[in-house]
Amino acid sequence: MTESVVLIERDGPVATVTLNRPDQMNALSAALRLAIGEAFYALQDDAEIRAVVLTGAGRAFCAGMDLAELSQGTDETTGHDMSVLGQEEMAGGIAAFEGPVIAAVNGHAVTGGFELALACDMILASEKAKFADTHARVGILPGWGLSQKLPRLIGVGRAKEISFSGNTVTADLACEWGLVNRVVAPAELVATAQALAQDMASCVPHVLTGYKKLIDTGLGMLLPEALEYERKAGIESSKEVSTTEISKRREGVQSRGREQSDS
Repeated sequence: MTESVVLIERDGPVATVTLNRPDQMNALSAALRLAIGEAFYALQDDAEIRAVVLTGAGRAFCAGMDLAELSQGTDETTGHDMSVLGQEEMAGGIAAFEGPVIAAVNGHAVTGGFELALACDMILASEKAKFADTHARVGILPGWGLSQKLPRLIGVGRAKEISFSGNTVTADLACEWGLVNRVVAPAELVATAQALAQDMASCVPHVLTGYKKLIDTGLGMLLPEALEYERKAGIESSKEVSTTEISKRREGVQSRGREQSDS
């Protein structure tokens, strides 16, 4: 039996999605792109899952598009252009998942793989992680959000340095520039991401998804418009919960804080 190009592991409210083409450095074949989309759509439909960790098997997170497959041009059976087959499904699936998605970048994240990491809500990196945008060297423009997301994340000048040079960015520099949230030892990467995902999944479910939507939608607005959007969302949220519920939840937060301080 052929092993799936995407593996899904569930642990309570957290799912770990692993790109599983290690011999090809998890290059994005059409089959892999379609499988990623299917996985995220399925997880969105699973009421038990509130957060997802996305990582890669082997020594790479994702080496970008599968160039060997792209050289074929079109699929002989369907006639589809191999460069676009599955792209919409992959991007749409990740975007459709309403909870937090954490990229656990274990190795190289190159071009399309870099864009895949940026499609997540945050990035945790192994000490061995490396990022590169080679669009300008290959001779194509990005189409999955890299040119728009990267400048917003690390600033225009740094984004242009990465994209105009095609040079590799180490995990430590990526952390210094704000591209990744933190850098951890390779053996601890997935467990660290999963623990963070569990923390997030322990929050009030509808508030967690609402907060993600609040931030993501607000980023596309001018500040005055975004502040008004937040104000209205806050008013609506307060109508849906009683002061008794808030008091109980606050007690739980305080208890959790004491436990963390003692540990």
